[in-house]
Amino acid sequence: MPDARIDLSPDVAPVRPGEEIDEQSLREFLLAQFPGLDGEISVLQFPRGSANLTYRVTLGDRQFVVRRPPMGQVAAGAHDMAREHRVLSRLYTEYDRAPRSFVHCSDPSVIGAEFFVSEYRVGHVVWDRVPAEVSTAPDATGRVGFAVVDALADLHEVDPVACGLGDLGRPDGFLERQVAGWARRWAAVADQSALPGAAAIRALVDELGAELARTRPAGQRAGIVHNDFKIDNCQFAAGDPDRVYSVFDWDMATLGDTLADFGTLLSYWPDRTLADGDDRAFVAASATRELDLPPRSEVIERYARSSTADLTDIAWYEAFGCWRTVVILQQLYARYVRGETADERMAQRGLMVEPLARRGLATLRDRAR
Repeated sequence: MPDARIDLSPDVAPVRPGEEIDEQSLREFLLAQFPGLDGEISVLQFPRGSANLTYRVTLGDRQFVVRRPPMGQVAAGAHDMAREHRVLSRLYTEYDRAPRSFVHCSDPSVIGAEFFVSEYRVGHVVWDRVPAEVSTAPDATGRVGFAVVDALADLHEVDPVACGLGDLGRPDGFLERQVAGWARRWAAVADQSALPGAAAIRALVDELGAELARTRPAGQRAGIVHNDFKIDNCQFAAGDPDRVYSVFDWDMATLGDTLADFGTLLSYWPDRTLADGDDRAFVAASATRELDLPPRSEVIERYARSSTADLTDIAWYEAFGCWRTVVILQQLYARYVRGETADERMAQRGLMVEPLARRGLATLRDRAR
């Protein structure tokens, strides 16, 4: 049971069955890491994430975030807690939207897996609506949308060397490696499906991957790439819809072509200007797809104000964002098929694979006109 002193905000809940951690072992670890800390421990879960397991931990009068990989089989290179700690223990000095990470633990005997401990920030995540605590203004949704775009553009202006992340990745050949790497990840889980028409869906995704490889543009200037930048990975402070307060989920961060990040954001972005039935209208981010956000054309214009990047091929990057999300969705669904999670939301992830792959292909066709 959660500590009675702790309010259950919309963003935290009691820990899901099967995803508990050893609270007393964690308490001993934290007491050793933070001298002077004392008191009882209380653990709640951030339940809306799809992969890594994230907890809000209260110990005495301090609160932390503890984050670990998901249960079961983990794809190679994914859910890298050491990488996420490394990024967040340094990036905060140059990008104040990055919550500071304090310590990484590689010993799985403490809570059952490696994990890191970071600061906890009080704020609000936008899901299907803008929380009243952030704003009740009629234009709040549009302001939040543009704030997310600005936060991404600001990240791409950060000098990686200035915050000790100059060797986070290999920018040369970034896009080529990305396309090849996601193709390998897709091949590893493509057959793990219980859906009708699985063979046809696999052929569709294979076609999208092949077309992306065939039309891949030359890479542009390198910077820090978050690799999963979207609205519900951003947090807003109370009363301020115009600036992102925190950005979460940095376990795939690297150095590379920053337009790959922008393409990912666009792939999650709902666009009311597209007609029902248009393949380009599908959005996999189910929690935020109902938001009445500015159209993608205005989002691209907003990003261009702060970026020197050439956006001529932005449709390719958007299609690439769709494809990598397709693979992630299939990975999450495959974990459910293999019985590694009881989270029923993961069963629905497989249903998003086909329409999102169709959107990627439609975006590439539109680019070719």
